[in-house]
Amino acid sequence: MTETGELTYRRVHRASPEVLFDCMTTPEHLTHFWGPAGTTTPVGNITIDLRPGGVFETTMVSDADGSTHTMRAVYVEVRRPELLVWVEADVEGGMRTTITFIDLHDGRTEVVTHQTNVPAAYLSAQARAGFTTSLDRFDVYVAELNAQRE
Repeated sequence: MTETGELTYRRVHRASPEVLFDCMTTPEHLTHFWGPAGTTTPVGNITIDLRPGGVFETTMVSDADGSTHTMRAVYVEVRRPELLVWVEADVEGGMRTTITFIDLHDGRTEVVTHQTNVPAAYLSAQARAGFTTSLDRFDVYVAELNAQRE
């Protein structure tokens, strides 16, 4: 049994919980930011069955060499717009990701991503930095959505 850990990431976005929840659960949105910098996730590589027991699957493609990485998960809890929980059974011990959307009531929403049963490989500084670039891409995408609405 490999030791697992947990990670928490927090970001504040200038958008409603509903908009952010929809960004995280709609292939047409996810394709713009899912995966670390240096990867793309074509909309045809994203499967979402948004219900408890439903499938959430993405296949990221490396910009450098075209290699792919598939993330397979099953939704555990879906409560729009405040909570999204999925488990990746393929990852040792079943890594669980909980995303909470907290309305700050000033036009901003705090998004807290909490992961448990995180394998050691995902806990490395390099892996965390890669995940952070995905969050950065989400920041940029939400800002672009805001610009389109203004």
